[in-house]
Amino acid sequence: MRFYVPTDIYVEKDCVKNHAKEMLAVGKRALIVTGHSSAKANGSLNDVTEVLNDGGVAYQIFDEVEENPSTDTVGKGAQIARESNADFIIGIGGGSAIDAAKAMAILLVNPNVNADELHKTPSHPLDHAPVVAVPTTCGTGSEATPVAIITNHKINLKKSIPHRIFPMLALVDGKYLASAKKQLIVNTAVDALAHMVESILNVHSNILNRMCPEYGLKLWGECKEALLASGNAAKNAAPIDASMYEKLMYTSTIAGMSIAMTSTAVPHGMSYDLTLSKGTPHGPAVGYFLAAYVEICHKKVSNDVEKVLSLLGLQSVEEFAEMLHKLIGTCTVTRELRDKFVAAMKTNHSKLDLVPGGITPEEVEYIYDKSLVVE
Repeated sequence: MRFYVPTDIYVEKDCVKNHAKEMLAVGKRALIVTGHSSAKANGSLNDVTEVLNDGGVAYQIFDEVEENPSTDTVGKGAQIARESNADFIIGIGGGSAIDAAKAMAILLVNPNVNADELHKTPSHPLDHAPVVAVPTTCGTGSEATPVAIITNHKINLKKSIPHRIFPMLALVDGKYLASAKKQLIVNTAVDALAHMVESILNVHSNILNRMCPEYGLKLWGECKEALLASGNAAKNAAPIDASMYEKLMYTSTIAGMSIAMTSTAVPHGMSYDLTLSKGTPHGPAVGYFLAAYVEICHKKVSNDVEKVLSLLGLQSVEEFAEMLHKLIGTCTVTRELRDKFVAAMKTNHSKLDLVPGGITPEEVEYIYDKSLVVE
């Protein structure tokens, strides 16, 4: 058994300013990677630039990262990093910004690598520039994982790149959730939930690495009523407030540490085609498949499923499914898309082989049919 998370992680209010010394020690010139506006709105960009200005570290801001970052975007960002002589990357935002920062960190020090080739397995491990992660959503956990999910639209592929890039430093502050829309918080929290469930219901799960998802699920369960009151079917979006921001961010980071040990499983594998084909946000795209996956696993590792449910304060798989329905609603696809998704997933052994007890082609079809509304 092994437990390995080399990232220096701080989770506290005002941690960017509190740990300015650690950030300034990473490098001399930074490329700051963000989305179009959220880092400005929630104050995270200002916190980072104040630290860099006070410390005399030069920086360039690249604020063009889209949801599900593309190879074109990371290639453009890496080129700007090279032109500005950056020697480290700061990713501020959700998983998209931090994943893009990781990919740019690879390209920055490997100028011979084309961004469109990031998904190809290299002949030898590639070096990368240091990455600092400042998460502003409570789902991806990318600040604590070596994974970067990048989309290549030229070949219609969304997938993790085969390069392990742990951030050197992660600064996690719940206050950045204050300006986020309630449904965004719910959506990203569902992603964190999936990370922890998939980490436990996984062939790589063991006594040591279960410490993270088991504690994280308990914390998530303490937030579920507030999330439900703000979810897709709720009329009143008030309950998620400042008292929960830090707990939700902490849970997300723990969930990231969980999948750093085990990888994600079938629900994540199924989600990528849904996002590519319908533009479904990542959290719901994963969440739609989560209950049926838990149901399948209940036949094989019932004690593990019962543990998950207990930690969440739920009584049954049916109650788990109903909770997800209230949070994210349903998703409708055509029969053509359903069949296309099923055919692709049946060959995705990187995910299928992680199911404890194995999974049959018929069970793959069952998960799709139980999870999606087919028209």
